[in-house]
Amino acid sequence: MGDGNIGRFPRCERIIISCNSNNKGFVERYAQLTKKLFQKNPTVSKVKDKNNIRISLYEKNISRRLSIPLGNRNNIAYQTPKWITKNKQNLIHFLRGLFEAEGSLSIHLPTYTCNFQFCNTNKSLLQSVSSGLQFLGFHPEVRKYHVRLRKKVEVEKFRKMIKFRMY
Repeated sequence: MGDGNIGRFPRCERIIISCNSNNKGFVERYAQLTKKLFQKNPTVSKVKDKNNIRISLYEKNISRRLSIPLGNRNNIAYQTPKWITKNKQNLIHFLRGLFEAEGSLSIHLPTYTCNFQFCNTNKSLLQSVSSGLQFLGFHPEVRKYHVRLRKKVEVEKFRKMIKFRMY
């Protein structure tokens, strides 16, 4: 549900995860997770003339198996699959992927201001992130296109919990 999608083809589906090509740790981590989940090697390819790498894999019933709808997520009423919400560790991994793909962490030392946010235009996905954070004991602030943690103690605890950008 981060940077990527699941698309339909006549005989199969394709999952794509898009990554910044400068972040080798991210690429390696998510290529290995894709391999582990699907039991086969994904294709890792650089997008011509872009600072982007795509991790992709073709297989039947990807959407159904993962309980993630096909297509552009901006147009879907997203609900976090039960296999994620019913398992704390899966929820932590889910939130890590989202925050690594579309999140940012900023700490302004002179004023001790912290902001750990997830940004997205899909309201139902934002609500899922907010609910997940609340389930884990955090107190997120919800804006039109952002879910934020602002308390310094919560920001640090969540950063360590999800191992944010630690590869």
